[in-house]
Amino acid sequence: MTVIEDRPVTVRRRTPNRRRWLFTAIVGAIALLVNVPLLNAILVSFKPDGEIAANPLGLPTAPTLDHYANVLYASGYDFPRFFANSAMIALGTVIVVLAIAVPATYAIVRLGFGGRWIINSASGLRLLPAIFFVVPFFLLFTTLGLQDSIPGLIAANTFLNLPLAIILLAAGLRDIPNEIEEAASVDGANVYRTLWGIVLPILAPTMVAVAVLVFIFSWNDYLFALVLSTSNATPVTLGAANFITSTGIRWGDISAASFLSTLPPLVFAVFAQRYLVSGLSAGAVKG
Repeated sequence: MTVIEDRPVTVRRRTPNRRRWLFTAIVGAIALLVNVPLLNAILVSFKPDGEIAANPLGLPTAPTLDHYANVLYASGYDFPRFFANSAMIALGTVIVVLAIAVPATYAIVRLGFGGRWIINSASGLRLLPAIFFVVPFFLLFTTLGLQDSIPGLIAANTFLNLPLAIILLAAGLRDIPNEIEEAASVDGANVYRTLWGIVLPILAPTMVAVAVLVFIFSWNDYLFALVLSTSNATPVTLGAANFITSTGIRWGDISAASFLSTLPPLVFAVFAQRYLVSGLSAGAVKG
């Protein structure tokens, strides 16, 4: 007769993954380091002028809102108009880019228009620095009468961001099975109905990601705004330079204006984060 002894079963508890914690700590440190200029600008925006000169890197001992009052209400600095110009330029660029990129990408990827060299050309065009196009745009816009105008800056930012939109939309479109569109074609749907009724709802996360990136890049544009605008179309990024006067640099007012100008793209990106992640990951997994 065989006796089987019952042995206690030892349950091992999972210990925290040290590598994950280390990776999180490294990423957090890098994120904090990258955001040091923004954090310092926020601190400076709440300091009186004397405290800024005495201790620019320290915490404010006597916080004040005078710099924000100067930015929003002081005479000689039209922040609401600069803010409105940036909003019109960024939103206008998003609308124009999507209106051009969506049908263009569908024609390239699904209808075989132009071949893959167009996508490769768009990738190469995106790698060129923006300053490469400044002089041609200045001469062209001066000739066409688009200098210092909202439509002119929308056109310039559209040209700069259109290649990125085509690249991202092409990656998202390739993830959509062809069988869905073939089934719609069998049911009698034409190209336009297939695009607007079937493809666009599935491609929506990628389109939102493109909209967020184009909005942020257009809002943060400084080079084209510096060269192609003087007064009428001045955006908020360029308007902050008005606090550099002949009597000195008003660091508190510049910091307040800079912080206020970062809020719209920051809020936009936070609320669209879910679509941004899914849209940017399109085409990353092939199965």
